[in-house]
Amino acid sequence: MKPFREAILEQVLILDGAMGTMLQERGLRPGQSPEELNLTMPEVVASVHREYIEAGADVIITNTFGGTCFKLAHFGLEDRLAEINARAVEIARKEARGRAYVGASIGPTGQFVEPLGEVTFDAMKDAFRDQAKALIAAGADLISLETFLDIKECRAALIAVREVSRDIPVIAMLTFDDNGRSVLGTPPEAAAITLAAAGADIVGSNCGLGVDGIYDILCKMRSVTHLPLISQANAGLPELVDGVTVFPGTPDEMIAYHDRMLALGVRVIGGCCGTTPAHIRAMKDAIVMRQRTWEPPRETTGATLLSSRAGWAAVGGKNKTAIIGERINPTGKKLYSEELREGKVAYIRREALEQIQAGATLLDVNVGAPGIDEPVAMERAVFCVSGAVGIPIVLDSSSPAALERGLKAADGKVLINSVSGESKSLRKVLPLARKYGAAVIGLTLDAKGIPDTAEGRLAIARRIRNATRRQGIPDSDVIIDCLTLTVSAEQKRAAETLRAIRLVKEKLGLATVLGVSNISFGLPQRPLISSAFFAMAMEAGLDAAIINPKDKAMMDTWRSAMVLLNRDHQAAAYIEAYRGEQASAAVQTQVSDQPLSIRERLTQAVINGDRDGIVSLVEEALSQGLAPLQISNEGFLPGLEEVGRRFDKNIIFLPQVMQSADTMQAGFARLKHEMKGQSFASRGRILMATVEGDIHDIGKNIVCTLLENHGFEVFDIGKNVPAATIIAKAGEYAVDAVGLSALMTTTMSEMDNVIKKLRSAGIKTFTMVGGAVVTQEYADRIGADLYARDAMEAVAKIKRLIGVVD
Repeated sequence: MKPFREAILEQVLILDGAMGTMLQERGLRPGQSPEELNLTMPEVVASVHREYIEAGADVIITNTFGGTCFKLAHFGLEDRLAEINARAVEIARKEARGRAYVGASIGPTGQFVEPLGEVTFDAMKDAFRDQAKALIAAGADLISLETFLDIKECRAALIAVREVSRDIPVIAMLTFDDNGRSVLGTPPEAAAITLAAAGADIVGSNCGLGVDGIYDILCKMRSVTHLPLISQANAGLPELVDGVTVFPGTPDEMIAYHDRMLALGVRVIGGCCGTTPAHIRAMKDAIVMRQRTWEPPRETTGATLLSSRAGWAAVGGKNKTAIIGERINPTGKKLYSEELREGKVAYIRREALEQIQAGATLLDVNVGAPGIDEPVAMERAVFCVSGAVGIPIVLDSSSPAALERGLKAADGKVLINSVSGESKSLRKVLPLARKYGAAVIGLTLDAKGIPDTAEGRLAIARRIRNATRRQGIPDSDVIIDCLTLTVSAEQKRAAETLRAIRLVKEKLGLATVLGVSNISFGLPQRPLISSAFFAMAMEAGLDAAIINPKDKAMMDTWRSAMVLLNRDHQAAAYIEAYRGEQASAAVQTQVSDQPLSIRERLTQAVINGDRDGIVSLVEEALSQGLAPLQISNEGFLPGLEEVGRRFDKNIIFLPQVMQSADTMQAGFARLKHEMKGQSFASRGRILMATVEGDIHDIGKNIVCTLLENHGFEVFDIGKNVPAATIIAKAGEYAVDAVGLSALMTTTMSEMDNVIKKLRSAGIKTFTMVGGAVVTQEYADRIGADLYARDAMEAVAKIKRLIGVVD
């Protein structure tokens, strides 16, 4: 067989369908590890591979989806990790016999990476590396990272695979909801940018959606990547028929989008939940009639693409000059320097939010204050900024250790600030950029200093460009800083900087950046000089500027220049920014001097997720005579309600919701001390469980946390819970509602079983169901009282169901 990367250029490959449901039909017991069958029932696993190959699959996927130590530990199998994963590859290779490629499946661990969870990035990466090492050593042809909900976890898995092998092809897929984002708020564009940068060969989506939904996701990915795409859609949405979970999508429906998929550059098409050999056979037959060679689209924009968990940005090309907020830097900022030494992040969170509101495209993060542990401080700062805002980060440090800590802490593709033309700098920084999938700013200076001439700076820029190419970093991930010198001291050099910008863009085709404000240092009325130079630099082709976005003169100059340089179509952004400015200024004058009340500050702390500051605000509220119940009802809860409103409108996403919930918990902990053993009145008693056979509990745990924050008494009895236990505990605790969670299609039907047994036992309680594979239609069929698609909706619906009035 041809190498996989060559094959996908010549023809569209058909990947197999669902594994779990077929194993369940052939003897997999509820609650049993599917991966254990590689050891105990290898012929059953082989028979699934055999049927898919006979149906026409070009790629078969190993039975190793849950093969990390985290998943295997649930079954006491973690010590057999290497054996289980290697055996799975051996079974698949024996069946393939040169007729199909063997793709090794790696799925999520069921854990969150810090700061959302307790698992460190290194621990997560090491878990994936152990699995990848076993799979690759056993002879897998490629790796398939599938059904990931968290971009950070998927990025860790991809980096882990690349530590084991730079050569093996890797498919990387995220699962998206029907709102077009992952459960943690990542849009398809950000996912594609992050995964491509970290070393994926093919990106796409599997599970969660039908073929029409997957197509919409892939269209967005195509707008930011030239990589081949993969589609692994479900066979429709699950339904309950005669007590059995079925997927209604027919083979004909699964191939309805084939022409559009091929035109989009989809080079691997497979199936996920509910797909069978019949679906794969239909896909193969349809593809045979449509085969065509494919040439990857060329990257013509020249833009540097960066990403965060919740957003993305493009620097260069025909895009607006990017604004890099410079305020998170301790230079000349006594308060920030003190907070860094104390391990606090209030200043960082405030500046991140304010710079975003002022118009920043990216945020520069610098923690280089004397007397601190810079790597630890960088990690803390990145966690804070990533949780507070949704734009990409610029890591600003001369310490490789601090840079690496920040790269691990980041959720997406960041920009490193910076590397110079010195060989020592290039040697230490560029490997980090390559490994973690980052772009870099190259400073046009070396051991001899900053050249006087534009040609001298161009020579250093070319040296940096050549070094990045040797590291495998594309030109589009290199941004050159031609360096702004203080005009009061070296007046002639300002013109050389502008000329250097033009030369770098003309001769090297690279994007450019400047720290603009340096130009006016030491002069009176600095904004006059800075804004004039900024305008000249943008006309020269400047692609990004490191400035204070709260400086009105600079932002006025930027918006005006974008109109004049035809970067603001029909002056839409300019008009939006200045429409009704006089009226809004008058309003601001009236209210700017009015401080927020303590209740309002408590509310804002919850909204902003200010865990560090909430306890001191509670202390202040208590000193003003507010009772604990007032602080909760008039301070905390309005904040949580606003968080819910913003979540519903896709203004914020689950990580921010969890930060707010964590902040509120910290405030509650202080109030409980004040109440001397008393407790808040319960809004209701809720039992929560993941049904038998399902070991996934992330979603359930989030629902539990939010219900508690809204005043409910929650009894969380864990995961893989038998129906008998759920019924017994529901009676023992006399609960108002029972919440059931299931992530897998193979365990959905257990919800129906539990609800029926609750009724048979005479337990009078409301029932709530949710999970990635559950739908409203399914909930209706099994007679659940409510269905919630996410944690915030669960809280809102349970409040209405029980009759809670805010």
